Amino acid sequence: MEDRAMSMDVQDKLVVLYVLDKMELPLSEDSILAICSNQNAWMPYINCKHALEQLTDCGLIHKNSSQKIIYCITPEGRACLANFYTKIPLSRREEMTEYIKKERLAYKRRQELFCDYYKNKDGTYTVNVRIQEIGATTPMMELSINVDSRASAKYVYNNWEKKAAKIYELLYDNLFD
Repeated sequence: MEDRAMSMDVQDKLVVLYVLDKMELPLSEDSILAICSNQNAWMPYINCKHALEQLTDCGLIHKNSSQKIIYCITPEGRACLANFYTKIPLSRREEMTEYIKKERLAYKRRQELFCDYYKNKDGTYTVNVRIQEIGATTPMMELSINVDSRASAKYVYNNWEKKAAKIYELLYDNLFD
């Protein structure tokens, strides 16, 4: 029983390393938890949290906190994965690779885009939107927009991810003509 638990612990850590390696971009803790636990059930949520902590402690992944905490695989983590990736069953590796191919761009976009809103004292709402390259300390674009209602704030919030690139392009083209 103890050997099986140890084997699952090792496999969980390798799954996290595999995801970070194949995604080829730093990921937030929320994204890693979503990929490994919530959306795919490759491991229990608590095991994923524990694996992140242990992999960080032993230097196989790096935790960077510029504005939002993100994780990336280190060269040592890649070497470890290269030596032990076969401990992840082939069917699981194929499933993970397929999922990552399909979802990589969506995760990248989600991590580059930020949107939040809050209520002002006068009853209006302020919506803050931002585009920021992963790992950068300053945003490419940041806007604060005042709107008259919560419904308007939610509308902007819900549509930011779909329209951010077009808005950035319009602003850039019109400002630098």
